[in-house]
Amino acid sequence: MKNLKILLAAFIAGLGLLSFTSTDHEKNKTSKTTASASAKGYEVGDEAADFKLKNIDGKMVSLSDFKSAKGFIVVFTCNHCPYAKKYEDRIVELDKKFKNQGYPVIAVNPNDPNVQPEDGYKQMIERAKQKGFTFPYLVDEGQKVYPLYGATKTPHVFVLQKENGKNIVKYIGAIDNNYENPNDVSEYYVQDAVNALIKNEPVKMTKTVAIGCTIKVKK
Repeated sequence: MKNLKILLAAFIAGLGLLSFTSTDHEKNKTSKTTASASAKGYEVGDEAADFKLKNIDGKMVSLSDFKSAKGFIVVFTCNHCPYAKKYEDRIVELDKKFKNQGYPVIAVNPNDPNVQPEDGYKQMIERAKQKGFTFPYLVDEGQKVYPLYGATKTPHVFVLQKENGKNIVKYIGAIDNNYENPNDVSEYYVQDAVNALIKNEPVKMTKTVAIGCTIKVKK
């Protein structure tokens, strides 16, 4: 009888260990999955994190500074990229069109200036002045923000909408469907997305492939 009690106790302990191991495994699995998803950047419907980056005027800028904004057109762009240059005037027009309606443009340069000197801070100031930027042009020092968002190209756009104090991603991708010539554009992805949000309508095209130069990362 004594031996039977010992065997029974050992069996119960074994079940407990098995349960703990299984639960622990599931937690680790969930943790790895979450980390993997985070590494890939945001998807439509995700909450986008705020950031605080240096503007070309030397001041630190964050999304929370824009108290009256209803959302944002966050554009990862730069100086040197031919695609980014083609879109500069259109980015200015987006800001002029939507800033007063609650959706200002926030431009972020994600490139490492050691890899691409044309994208240095002084060059950013010169480029903004030359092109008449009407929006903040921020430098992603340390390259911490663009991976969080999942930007891979310049330009790469993330349209955000404020919902209950959170910035929710509503559109990710290209500005439109023709980088070469604005007169040949037939699909205005960002413009249509913001117009839909202003009208409290669902965004029809929520994700497109960003066309541009790869982000320059120090190896």
